[in-house]
Amino acid sequence: MLSRPQNYSESVRVTLDGIAGACRAAGRSVDSVTLLAVSKGQSAAAIDSAAGAGAEHFGENFLQESLPKIEALAGRELTWHFIGRLQANKTRPVAEHFQWVHGVDRLKIAERLSAQRPFHAPPLNVCLQLNVGGEESKGGVPATEIPALARAVRALPGLKLRGLMCMPPAEAEEDRQRRWFREARQLFDYLNEKGAGSDQGLGLDTLSMGTSADFRAAIAEGATIVRIGTAIFGPRTPFKP
Repeated sequence: MLSRPQNYSESVRVTLDGIAGACRAAGRSVDSVTLLAVSKGQSAAAIDSAAGAGAEHFGENFLQESLPKIEALAGRELTWHFIGRLQANKTRPVAEHFQWVHGVDRLKIAERLSAQRPFHAPPLNVCLQLNVGGEESKGGVPATEIPALARAVRALPGLKLRGLMCMPPAEAEEDRQRRWFREARQLFDYLNEKGAGSDQGLGLDTLSMGTSADFRAAIAEGATIVRIGTAIFGPRTPFKP
């Protein structure tokens, strides 16, 4: 899996510089935003090159593709995030091999992840997926259903509820991009103020939102994780080992 070496040092550096610039423009600490390099469709060699340039967190969408890469790169101290839609019959390997899951949108999935998380591992970090734009083509939960799901997931012993993830409608103008991200942040703030009921907040710390096309707008509205693929690895092509 480590054949076909490629050098992504420059693209990682440019991406990290872009994130830092967006943080400064928003009056935020550069350390307040984590780069999640979306590595679906990329070889272990490509991920290894990006890791050598400073990327530490990698996001995978497809379980069958990701597990060999995780094994091949076991010698590196990387953090693996599952960011694809998760089917109930595939929760066990995700619970066993990943440190984060973005996109939990059903209690059943959360319950299976909790039960299948190895007892010796720390709790699995999870984000609930908010369908901020109401698009039928995308997964996620309407804002009105998030508080109840958050309370239920927070009670599961094998999980640590960290926050929200969203994939808003594609917009070309930054003002319109910020509108969607602002809605996610407002719900995030509500959950931290009153999300557990009786004016008790949930203590969330993560907003996973923003991609290569709109991460600056996401950072301006409070993103703590930005999911960047194309800007690092270029246009995606199907991976062939």
